[in-house]
Amino acid sequence: MSTLKHFIEGLPKAELHLHIEGSLEPEQMFLFAQRNKIDLPYKSVEDIRAAYEFTELQDFLDIYYQGMGVLQTEQDFYDLTWAYLEKVHAQNVIHVEIFFDPQGHTDRGIPFSTVINGIYNALIEGEKTLGISFKLIMSFLRHLSEEEGFKTLEEALPHKDKIAAVGLDSSELGHPPSKFERLYARCREEGFLSVAHAGEEGPPEYVIEALDLLKVDRLDHGNRSLEDSDLTARLSQSGIALTVCPLSNFKLAGVTDMRRHPIKTMLDKGLKATVNSDDPAYFGGYMNENYLAISEALNLSKEDLITLCRNGFEATFCTPEQRRQHLDQLENYLST
Repeated sequence: MSTLKHFIEGLPKAELHLHIEGSLEPEQMFLFAQRNKIDLPYKSVEDIRAAYEFTELQDFLDIYYQGMGVLQTEQDFYDLTWAYLEKVHAQNVIHVEIFFDPQGHTDRGIPFSTVINGIYNALIEGEKTLGISFKLIMSFLRHLSEEEGFKTLEEALPHKDKIAAVGLDSSELGHPPSKFERLYARCREEGFLSVAHAGEEGPPEYVIEALDLLKVDRLDHGNRSLEDSDLTARLSQSGIALTVCPLSNFKLAGVTDMRRHPIKTMLDKGLKATVNSDDPAYFGGYMNENYLAISEALNLSKEDLITLCRNGFEATFCTPEQRRQHLDQLENYLST
């Protein structure tokens, strides 16, 4: 496994499913709270780390939104994003497409511009000094109303040049994609690409809604698609990419045994699966840890890993030229 570990560590990678607020490490939460004079219900970094132990999505979301509260200033958002970029740079990630949740901040009175400028400026610096290209995806919180989503879209339009796509996250069950059909139609009119979380907790029908009603360009998670053979065949034939997050699936008990993780089945059935970390500070690992977890549990071959990695680059929202450059880096690595 040490040889395979070395191979994984060296692979140039793209990450397409990363919530920047989910990269908030316990040390950062404690630091930002002190910096902004915010009282936390934790006395130490160790207490926060213990709170990061949970068994289901709602428990995770509770601590996730609590953690957001320490993010107050443009510098906080810059520092959070920069810390993530440094971590993934060390793991040979050369392209990132990251989500941010503006409603989780504007609802607390933090201006939209504070959030996006801090994140975007760090991404620009990362591209310049670390060589990590990027796209930024604005997510709507599905437990909120579509009307609130429209308000957030209006706040976003002055920053349209910074945002490549829109997404849909938070509690899936009870909040089907159809709830946001009008909002996504408006986003398409504004020229945004789109993605949506579907088929993580929710049934295959949510995936079908994301495809047919939201008309997404890429599908986030999508694990439960495999429960519907017709949907599985459709996904294979369409070539739409799935941004799969193995350690997240395990930590939230969507998958109770990594040896039964569906990503190998996805590959076998011709689905364009990719590997991502989701909320790495909370789920126990960034990109390399996710690749290692599935390679060990599923006995993946180098060819499987290369396919997953290549899928990641092919599924980006980059220009064809950028995509070709990234794939060339992968091929160069494989030929050495």
